[in-house]
Amino acid sequence: MTKESSSTNILRELEPVVESELNRHLNVAEDWHPHDFVPWSQGRDFAYLGGEDWEPTQSKLGKVAQTAMYINLLTEDNLPSYHREIATVFGRDSAWGEWVGQWTAEEAKHGMAMRDYLVVTRAIDPVGLERARMAHMKAGYDSGDKTPLEAIAYVTMQELATRIAHRNTGTQSKHDGDELADNLLKRIAKDENLHMVFYRNLGRAALDIAPDATMQAITKEIKGFAMPGATIPNFHEHAVTIANAGIYDLPLHVHEVVEPTLRQWKVWDRTDLTGSGEAAREELDQTMRFLRKAAGRFAEQRQAAEAEQSVTDNH
Repeated sequence: MTKESSSTNILRELEPVVESELNRHLNVAEDWHPHDFVPWSQGRDFAYLGGEDWEPTQSKLGKVAQTAMYINLLTEDNLPSYHREIATVFGRDSAWGEWVGQWTAEEAKHGMAMRDYLVVTRAIDPVGLERARMAHMKAGYDSGDKTPLEAIAYVTMQELATRIAHRNTGTQSKHDGDELADNLLKRIAKDENLHMVFYRNLGRAALDIAPDATMQAITKEIKGFAMPGATIPNFHEHAVTIANAGIYDLPLHVHEVVEPTLRQWKVWDRTDLTGSGEAAREELDQTMRFLRKAAGRFAEQRQAAEAEQSVTDNH
């Protein structure tokens, strides 16, 4: 069986689950409007219209929250690429196509609301943000020709990771004195959680339908996982700032994203795997051992750095 025919078969077999999950999603999703979360009364003209251009003291946010907002928004901005990727993998027909459209429309709210909020409140440099958006969207996003099973495994974890990043960014914003930003990111995180649940439930169904192939896909995606914002200008530098602040780091990725997802899928309890699936699970077990150790080392190093900084500050 070719890769293409195998993908077609799994899409067809999962279609009733997609329809059921889409109906469930539509029943529980809350309608909301981006403009309701933007304090328009705080807005004022920039120099082009006779006002004042942005300068750093206008922002309520500290460096960490500004950096996280920058990465979170630019990641959301690449929605056209994401739509192309999932429409290519899942198709635009039947319940799959309905979901692709629904997901895209909901995700569009996130970038719209965040950009309006950040520009109106002058929370971050709008010129730097726009230049980065142009570069990031021009680069686009390439998922690497994932199969449907690989795409399901990846987006389940990516949606959960995005939810966590938004919530922790909101918490940091509130700490900086911007409670409205926290409210907005709480609202966005609710959508991300529902998207994660949709894909997670598809993953569970896929394991029942094609346990060996799905286990191979899960292992591959966990081993090679990378957030979709990796092409953002200076991404590595910003990612380090975000990780060191605990907005999104390796311990969170391992313990709050990957491990809970594997538990939900009952990966370690399955008894229906054969040769290739069992081999993939053994490989996954080794990968998880490595990731847990790496996460532990990261946490220890950060704790030591914080202790050293505390001693420096007290002297």
